[in-house]
Amino acid sequence: MVTNAISDSVHCPHRFSVEQYYRMAEVGLLEPDARTELIEGEIYHMPPMGCRHAATVAWLRDQLMKVVGEGALVLEQYPLRLNRHTEPQPDLILARPRRGRYRDAHPTARDVLLVIEVSDSTWLYDREVKMPLYAAYGVQDAWLVDLGVTQLDCYSAPHGGAFVEQVSTRAPGTLVVPSLDVSVDLAELFSFGDQSVS
Repeated sequence: MVTNAISDSVHCPHRFSVEQYYRMAEVGLLEPDARTELIEGEIYHMPPMGCRHAATVAWLRDQLMKVVGEGALVLEQYPLRLNRHTEPQPDLILARPRRGRYRDAHPTARDVLLVIEVSDSTWLYDREVKMPLYAAYGVQDAWLVDLGVTQLDCYSAPHGGAFVEQVSTRAPGTLVVPSLDVSVDLAELFSFGDQSVS
């Protein structure tokens, strides 16, 4: 009887390490301007960032910078090293201040005070893949801004690989960042671009 050696063996996908991922970019296997993330060893291609997405990220960055002072660094589209096979790039990270501003190493989950994802076409991926990933690695607080339905989901209290608490609102008003005990004015989160400029 002839057996197929391939079908009879255990199949495991190859998982890239962060080092291999960076090397692929260095040698040109990844386009220099490609938007990618490494999630559990797999490379995910991200869609181009639309105008509304980019403007919302910039607006949120400005709102956070107004209130955090020297208590945190506001990092935009910055790599977050979760393990040797996982390095997402959240839209925004509030990170603990570090000498050198993370010049020598990317922030890890222990450095994160808050992570924010802004979603339009990536909402399902952000909710089903990235939020559980942040919880699994111990990120304490995460916000998911859903531009499609104008809703803000606030996740907290990670336990057993999932966030235990979730609060959703379509009129966020003022929210507290628990790790810093500062309030952020988000009343215009979904309408900041609606005012005409004269």
